[in-house]
Amino acid sequence: MATEQPVSRVEWVRPDSLAANDYNPNVQPPPEFRLLKISILEDGWTQPIVVFDDGSGDKPTIVDGEHRWRVSQDPEVAALTGGLVPIVRIVKARGQRIMSTVRHNRARGAHVVTRMATLLRELLEAGDYTADEIAFLMQMEPEEVDRLADRAGLPTRIARGTDDFSKGWIPG
Repeated sequence: MATEQPVSRVEWVRPDSLAANDYNPNVQPPPEFRLLKISILEDGWTQPIVVFDDGSGDKPTIVDGEHRWRVSQDPEVAALTGGLVPIVRIVKARGQRIMSTVRHNRARGAHVVTRMATLLRELLEAGDYTADEIAFLMQMEPEEVDRLADRAGLPTRIARGTDDFSKGWIPG
């Protein structure tokens, strides 16, 4: 039954009532952390933090969502929900929690360059966003936007509005 699933029991709690686990192998570089902040600011909270709570009175331990928990303490993110974060609780043995953390991290997949290039082309051709807006909202370097736009085979150079090629290269 659906009510037996953890996601059916989302709660809103203060971030300081939670504790990080001592085994998370996932590290998030600063650009991805900034992207996570923008994602929550733009889209809201779309995924709760998964916590282990054995009912002992200790702080529930984060199984998945440590980076969401960390970014929740940013004033702009906290303002969205009065400083609260969404959680779901699970009760599992330590070994099961470790495996759950790894599964959550690895199941997210990876982006394929050609698909990203196609999506970028669609966004640029639609004209709703400039290349600079896309770079900010997707936390990409301007050069990355340019490379992906070029890879997608844009018929005209709309990524940065550059009409000239370098004089150091002459087509033959």
